[in-house]
Amino acid sequence: MSTTTDKRKYHQPIAPADPDQEYMTVQETAYVLKCGMKWLRELLRANPHLCGRNGERGRIVTDREQRAAIHAVRSAGDPRTGRTIPRPRRRPTPARRPALAKA
Repeated sequence: MSTTTDKRKYHQPIAPADPDQEYMTVQETAYVLKCGMKWLRELLRANPHLCGRNGERGRIVTDREQRAAIHAVRSAGDPRTGRTIPRPRRRPTPARRPALAKA
């Protein structure tokens, strides 16, 4: 019997029981803000004031004010390019054929 646990559940957004509750986990916050877990965890790692820790295990939680601040950061766009996040994906352009030389 394996002693490892399936950690995929920690990397998937989860719908909260009440979307207006005071405190939410990272998974619930990602679901409410419609963002990816990886993006949210990286944002919280770079901005520790946007989250708190709860209990002995150190579970990451956010309150209403912190979620509003996270939403403001997300709505501000990508500071590197000035675009909103997420950026639309573009299809690759077909290769151009060289123009025929006129004789």
